[in-house]
Amino acid sequence: MRRFLSFFFFLIVLCVPVEATSPAVALTFDDGPSGRFTERLLDGLQERQVNATFFLCGYRLEQYPNLAKRMVDEGHEIGLHGYTHHDMASMGQAQLSQELSDTMALLPDNANIHLLRPPGGKTTDRVAQAAANCGVAIITWSVDPKDWATKDSQTVTKAVVDRAQDGDIILLHDMSDSSVDAALAIVDLLRQQGYTFCTVSQLALRQGKELSPGSCYSRLSP
Repeated sequence: MRRFLSFFFFLIVLCVPVEATSPAVALTFDDGPSGRFTERLLDGLQERQVNATFFLCGYRLEQYPNLAKRMVDEGHEIGLHGYTHHDMASMGQAQLSQELSDTMALLPDNANIHLLRPPGGKTTDRVAQAAANCGVAIITWSVDPKDWATKDSQTVTKAVVDRAQDGDIILLHDMSDSSVDAALAIVDLLRQQGYTFCTVSQLALRQGKELSPGSCYSRLSP
């Protein structure tokens, strides 16, 4: 009997899927928080038990101070997107430092900030140095459906689902209902294909990558 139970347990272990071998991507959202759109997105992600990375703007944090805390409390990751959303590539070192520190000051103490996404993904040696001084890695993206340019959520969804690969960092925005619709549809469809969703830092850990402050990453392949 004991031998039979041991064999039965062995079969169960073989049949249980190992999540670490499934493809994984990181959903990232820029330019928020944005009130009801962000709230609706957070509701949908919570319902699906999915965590994402939000790159937040300081001036919007002042408008919606409670949403960053909700993000952290629900297991999402927060990254910096600057205070003003102005082009960081054109800024001097002092202005860059101010952009980052002013945004950091508005975030919850337990936000554990490790990431920066310069607006438009534009970076320079000065941006890299400011990031290194602040202890954050620069994160761009590998899939950009340009959801900000259309209200057609199906087009955005298809652009992501057709291109997604293991290790992708997907760029979206929590600034419209169509973008939120697309984001939640992307989760549902890619899950059907066996994908796991991670924050950027979780994806890096999963893929065996170390995110170095000041370095730039657009994809986190195995």
